[in-house]
Amino acid sequence: MTAETKPGSAPGPAAKTGTARRVAEIVRETKETRIRVAVDLDGTGTCTVATGIGFFDHMLDQIARHGAIDLVVEAAGDLHIDGHHTVEDVGITLGRAVAAAAGDKQGIRRFGHAYVPLDEALTRVVVDFSGRPGLQWHVPFTRSTIGNFDVELAHEFFQGFVNHALVTLHVDNLRGDNAHHQCETVFKAFARALRAALEVDPRAAGVIPSTKGAL
Repeated sequence: MTAETKPGSAPGPAAKTGTARRVAEIVRETKETRIRVAVDLDGTGTCTVATGIGFFDHMLDQIARHGAIDLVVEAAGDLHIDGHHTVEDVGITLGRAVAAAAGDKQGIRRFGHAYVPLDEALTRVVVDFSGRPGLQWHVPFTRSTIGNFDVELAHEFFQGFVNHALVTLHVDNLRGDNAHHQCETVFKAFARALRAALEVDPRAAGVIPSTKGAL
């Protein structure tokens, strides 16, 4: 059974846009995990995360810092089995929180892209807040684990996010020899693309960025 709440508050400073704060809080509880995510899309990049998976916490911090999103993630999952349910369910819950905070998407740029290098690794991420979930994932990791983190779980995280944020996401690791570098460029590029897409466009105040009039 899943329970969700969406209180109208989240940590972080008031929005810098002069409009209502774009905040949301979601709690998702199943027999496998209990996840709480709070976001402020107009934050400064503050981050408080505790998932029980150290490398994953490090990646979530990249999303907050480089996405300029204030983020709280509290996760209690069945890590005695493995990290799959926890990582996937954080992606689902974060996706729902971002979708709730973005609301009807009036005035956002909608599209965002970023290229991010880290030493020999380079990743490109492109996002569209289209209202249609779709993931293209092309990340040829050079090894299967980073510490105790199974690299396959990165895909599960983004699939969960995409399905519930209702975005189209293309992730292409263009080169890289070190799996840690590959994964970190993915999360940093995602954060930068997310930030660009959710940025308020002063030339399109109050306008839905679609010829259909809805996203």
